[in-house]
Order: sequence, then C-alpha cells, then structure tokens
Amino acid sequence: MKKKMDSDSSPALGSAEESSRSASSTLHQLMETIVQRKRELPEGSYTTQLFRGGNSRISDKVAEESRELLEAASQFDQSPEDTEARAHFLYESGDLLYHMFVLLGYHNVSLEELEGEIRRRFGTSGLAEKAARSSK
Repeated sequence: MKKKMDSDSSPALGSAEESSRSASSTLHQLMETIVQRKRELPEGSYTTQLFRGGNSRISDKVAEESRELLEAASQFDQSPEDTEARAHFLYESGDLLYHMFVLLGYHNVSLEELEGEIRRRFGTSGLAEKAARSSK
C-alpha cells in the first residue's frame, strides 16, 4: 500500500549548501512530526498505527520498504536514464527513510543522536571500522 507523503512547496534553491540545509531541515521537520505523533497518537494517523503496532510492526515495515527500495534500485540501475525509474527509486527511498525515522522515534533515538553517530565515523575507514568490530 503506497502512502502519499506531504510535498514541500519551497522554491528551487540556488546552491548545494542551501540545498543541503533544506534537506537537513526537511528531515528534522519529519522527525519532529513523528515525535509529535508518538506523543499525541492522533486518530487517523498512519504513524499512530505504526506506533501502536510496536517494534514488530515498525520493523516489518522497514524490512518491506528496504526490499522495495532494492527492487527500485535494480530497475534504476538497468535504466539510469529512465526518469520514471529514478522517480520510483526516490519514492522508495523516501518511504524507507520515513519508516526508519518512525523506528528511531519508537525507541526514543533522536536525529541528533543519529547524526552524532554518523559524525563519529567521519575520518574512519569503513574497512578499518568493520575490522575493529569483527575482532571483538
């Protein structure tokens, strides 16, 4: 079942820096909305339904959306010039991010905490980090 995500009617941005700020702002706004939904549990909200289903329901949706994104990525990889394949890939990416954010919210993990974890990894080789984890 596809959900329609709210659209942003912001004007086109002129620089990569402005675009990055806008994306960050949009993701923070999404997370704030999810946290608000968790606090208020409004009737008729899809996010409320997910929270009421608990970790199991949310995790199932993350897994489902992950599979759908991988399928869309495969289609896009086969036809990188196809604007519909690109649009589908972006749509599924948005679905996965939304459901991942709901999972973070369910477990009271803030976007700032996630950003801190990602920031911690800057400057560290992914291969070195993986080797350090596997040696424990």
